[in-house]
Amino acid sequence: MKVSVNFDRCSSNAVCMGIAPEVFDVRDDGYLYLLTDEPGAELELAVRQAAAVCPNGAIIIEE
Repeated sequence: MKVSVNFDRCSSNAVCMGIAPEVFDVRDDGYLYLLTDEPGAELELAVRQAAAVCPNGAIIIEE
């Protein structure tokens, strides 16, 4: 699995970080950071959940 974020659509609301903090981080500067673009299998479910609930559809998952 490969993960990316369309930062033009991202509003850095931290919903994804609440679900998968090992992959997504909204820092003190108010911007979202992708901590890894190839999370391990143990994080797959959390990343898929984060993508599903992203209010802006900014998380992209490639198989």
